[in-house]
Amino acid sequence: MSRLLVTGGAGFIGSQFVRTALEAGHVPVVLDALTYAGHYPNIEALVKENRVRFYEGSIADRALVSRILRDERIDAVVNFAAESHVDNSITGPRVFLETNILGTFEMLEASRAYLSSLSEEGKKNFRFVQVSTDEVFGSLGAEGKFSEDNRYEPNSPYSASKAGADHLVRAWYHTYGLPTLITNCSNNYGPRQFPEKLIPRMIVTALAGGKLPIYGRGENIRDWIHVEDHASGVLLALTKGQVGEAYCFGGNSERRNIDVVKQICVLLDELRPRAAGGSYAEQMSFVEDRLGHDFRYAIDDSKALRELGYQRAHLNFEAGLRATVQWYLDNEAWVRSVQQKKKA
Repeated sequence: MSRLLVTGGAGFIGSQFVRTALEAGHVPVVLDALTYAGHYPNIEALVKENRVRFYEGSIADRALVSRILRDERIDAVVNFAAESHVDNSITGPRVFLETNILGTFEMLEASRAYLSSLSEEGKKNFRFVQVSTDEVFGSLGAEGKFSEDNRYEPNSPYSASKAGADHLVRAWYHTYGLPTLITNCSNNYGPRQFPEKLIPRMIVTALAGGKLPIYGRGENIRDWIHVEDHASGVLLALTKGQVGEAYCFGGNSERRNIDVVKQICVLLDELRPRAAGGSYAEQMSFVEDRLGHDFRYAIDDSKALRELGYQRAHLNFEAGLRATVQWYLDNEAWVRSVQQKKKA
């Protein structure tokens, strides 16, 4: 059993990791700034049950991070906290640099100071896991997959900020000996994702009767990983990974954006037919392509399979997508609460 500081633990992926860590017998301590994407109800029940400790605050607050590390006797840090929406990074890049780069710097420095205070056994067991993205590798053509050996070629302010954070993590390992690991994943999907990303946005917008905006012709390809599989991979990297290494996690489920949207419409037609009749596909609308839009992402996670024993529980994307659509249909109060929060 380890005490884990999970930053961004009230967000989509972070809150799933909290659940995964609890199931494995660890004790999560969550730090989250509760910006629009960090949603306290994602972990509220776990906090009330005294299974999770929660602190509201920023990873850029080194004094706060240092106090949590010390007071909670943290054994490992798992850094999910990040600004992550590419569109937002294009219109307002500064906060991405402040959170993703400077925030990670403050976390690394707080962790380095904390490490020096630990016993020899504590130093040996301490870990700092940086949760990153496949977008730091740039864009793929029609062939090939990203792996841990790919060079970094970020194309958006978001991916550039994550790449910068990853470089800091690597440098703190090589320069200061901080025991770090980096994980890179493909596009996540599943319950509790804020409805600005493709899948939840299409579900929520379709139900509201709005146009379903699709960039370009919808030909861009993404590899989809269920959030539960990603969380289990990060936990494996933490508990079995080699210090100083990086591990990639993918879903082995490449789909064109247009095909994902069409499938969502088919599922909604079945599960929640339109009151006016017809198909939700009639609401599809093509819009001007995103600036610097990467064509294709795909992950080769054979290293994680080989070295960590990583296995995907969600092998069928269509089944996972159906369950995800059903979750949003069953949790409309959750959707309203996050939408109201962003408006506020």
